[in-house]
Amino acid sequence: MITLPAPNALTRPYRGLSVQEVDIPLGDESAILDYLVGRDAYRRTEWLLLGNGDQHALVEIRKESNEPLMSPIIEALVLAGPDRTVWIDEPGTDVGNATAMAAAAALSGRTDADAFAVKGRYEHVNAIWRPTPVRIVVTEVVPPEPAKLLEMARQAVAFDDELPPIDLVLDAVDIRHIAADNPAQQYLLPCRGSGVDLPAPVAFLDTRPAGSDDWLLIGCERSMQFHRDFYGTDPRQVDLCPHRRSRRLAESTLVLTKCCLLERGVEQHGNEMVVPWGSTLDEVRLALRMMTKLGPVTEAPRQGSANAL
Repeated sequence: MITLPAPNALTRPYRGLSVQEVDIPLGDESAILDYLVGRDAYRRTEWLLLGNGDQHALVEIRKESNEPLMSPIIEALVLAGPDRTVWIDEPGTDVGNATAMAAAAALSGRTDADAFAVKGRYEHVNAIWRPTPVRIVVTEVVPPEPAKLLEMARQAVAFDDELPPIDLVLDAVDIRHIAADNPAQQYLLPCRGSGVDLPAPVAFLDTRPAGSDDWLLIGCERSMQFHRDFYGTDPRQVDLCPHRRSRRLAESTLVLTKCCLLERGVEQHGNEMVVPWGSTLDEVRLALRMMTKLGPVTEAPRQGSANAL
């Protein structure tokens, strides 16, 4: 028996959606079922997007078998009729990507719909059911800008077509604000990559400058360790560790952040995922997959030519 899909459902890959023009009234569920049940459908088809003029309806089907190329439909469920289905033309949308699909749905401004059919890039069409993006806070140090971890997360979301829709929200640890709240004669920052102008002279720890009693280190525990090794002392410090900062957020908040004490891999602390300071895109992608309950990427099984239609 077909039941309503979970929010954020869409066909993966999008060939699972078949778009068909019909001449039956799409507001009449009985007419749709009478039309479909018994008709042959392609073995990869999961949803049908029926169109009649400017009206559309989304239907899920179950076939007698998924083995032959074509098989009779034995059950159908109208997921959304014309009043709850929105057609969207967004030529730049990757219709295989849930986040892109949810973004297109949001742009429609329709809050009273269940199904959003998007004609996107390459004129491909897919539909998403009740898009509800997963909100993930990215805690990252700025500058440099744009925030590197946020940009890497966006790359991963755009690439991984198994992820659900994700809403990435920046929680910036801004060095300029820290300096403004902590006046000093001189500041010491971890590295030149910070690229920031502050209201007092700035030295960079990675250049191993001549030691000073006046500077304030805006850095994390690893920076303190380097300072001890270089100079044999502990300077005045304001900790900018994104990992420590993220602990102030509500426990229910999903957080992606970084820590330089982690040198490789991904660590989970409740709803927080931590990647290394110099993380790879694969590490960021894995963190997002773990946060959304997908787990590591597994290689898809090879299919023979008969199954690759």
